[in-house]
Amino acid sequence: MAVDEGVAPAADTGEESTVHRLKPNAIGLLGVVFMAVATAAPITAMTGNVPFMVSAGNGIGAPASYVVAMVVLAIFSVGFTSMAKHITSTGAFYGFISYGLGRTAGLASGLLATFAYVVFEPALIGIFSSFATGTLKDQTGVDIPWWAFAALMLAVNATGTWFGVSVAEKLLVVLLATEVTVLAAMAVSVALHGGGPDGFSLDPVNPVNAFKGTSAGLGLFFAFWSWVGFESTAMYGEESRNPKKIIPKATMISVLGVGVFYVLVSWMAISGTGEADAVKVATDNPFGLFFGPTERYVGHWAVDVMQWLMITGSLACGMAFHNCAARYMYALGREGVLPSLKNTVGRTHPRHGSPHVAGLVQTVVTAVLLLAFWAAGKDPYTGTYVLLAILGTMAILIVQAVCSFAVLVYFRTHHPESRHWFRTLTAPLLGGVAMLGVVALLVSNMSAAAGSESGSLVLKATPWLVAAVAALGIAYAQYLKRRSPERYLLLGRTVLEETKER
Repeated sequence: MAVDEGVAPAADTGEESTVHRLKPNAIGLLGVVFMAVATAAPITAMTGNVPFMVSAGNGIGAPASYVVAMVVLAIFSVGFTSMAKHITSTGAFYGFISYGLGRTAGLASGLLATFAYVVFEPALIGIFSSFATGTLKDQTGVDIPWWAFAALMLAVNATGTWFGVSVAEKLLVVLLATEVTVLAAMAVSVALHGGGPDGFSLDPVNPVNAFKGTSAGLGLFFAFWSWVGFESTAMYGEESRNPKKIIPKATMISVLGVGVFYVLVSWMAISGTGEADAVKVATDNPFGLFFGPTERYVGHWAVDVMQWLMITGSLACGMAFHNCAARYMYALGREGVLPSLKNTVGRTHPRHGSPHVAGLVQTVVTAVLLLAFWAAGKDPYTGTYVLLAILGTMAILIVQAVCSFAVLVYFRTHHPESRHWFRTLTAPLLGGVAMLGVVALLVSNMSAAAGSESGSLVLKATPWLVAAVAALGIAYAQYLKRRSPERYLLLGRTVLEETKER
């Protein structure tokens, strides 16, 4: 590990030997891609988001929303990956923004990113438990309470993080391969049968239609929501092989690969249902938008399989977010943001090189949040999942916007020789403005996105909770600057230095 030249000499020498490393060279390009795509949870994004986009958003223009989102996120990723070629840190946004906009903005963003990933895991456990309970009851008649499945997923996530990223990678490869296969089977089957009852039409993928419908803003927000977590590629840099090349490639593959997949699958789901009937089906029976074409063109067995894969897909997503949260906690802990954290969440397992303590802390926090929502009588899907997902999404979108502006400053102050009119200026500027636009879409459509929980106290408190976390980061960074400047200098500066460790 290394720190930048602004750190005190003592930190350059003594601290370096005490920093606990994540296991190096643990995963390759495909491993990083799978970890990132898992956070997007393709089957959950498709079966959960698309019906809502069609019924209450931009109607049959839902696939076009994915086209728009893919272009915007690809532009954002140009700047993001340019920075990843210079900085390799498991803190990702925390490190990027610290180098670009300063340590205070870095700590505030690091806390916001950590907060987002922390609440994403219980959100996914909520939807996993709901899917599992419903599928088991529908297909076997067995009625098991949702909290039993929640406990199971907690245990699986904690175990995966304890034994290291390579173990999680192997499980996610299997889970992702199966869910992508069944969605692709539906899409290809519809295409081979002439595009469904009305044949092929380009209207669903016409970008103009992304801005039409009952609530175009809501549809566009859900499209962006479907990608949340793709940026997690950067936090696996310290554990990957040749991160300066792997992380940029993995990020663009995640954005473009997932985007093309989303567009194709949502387009064929609408086409296979019939454009004239798609809005009604999505309104009356949301899952029918996917189950109908799958049963008609693939077979009833595929619908049964799809139901189980909705369970495993949400499991994979929750596991990926658990890994993200643990790594952000570890990144903050190893730098001694609080002195007590350095030898607790800032430690790694002596054998597996995993952030095992941070993983256990994340498990406890998730359990507490789930108990709180259970005590409040919230449904695991319409309550826990929806409310926490909106909360986390608002936090991470703000961090993404700030990161874009950090890229602008970073290349002007640190690497002027690498500045480029598009990669380090135009792209991050457009990406940052677009991300702020997505945040505005979320704020203006928050009640509609929450559905039956539109009056919830948690939803009303969401902007204030996000603002409070950011304010805490700013205030604490300023406190460190005045009272403990040597610790302040370390904020966001622990990076992997290839010349020493590669």
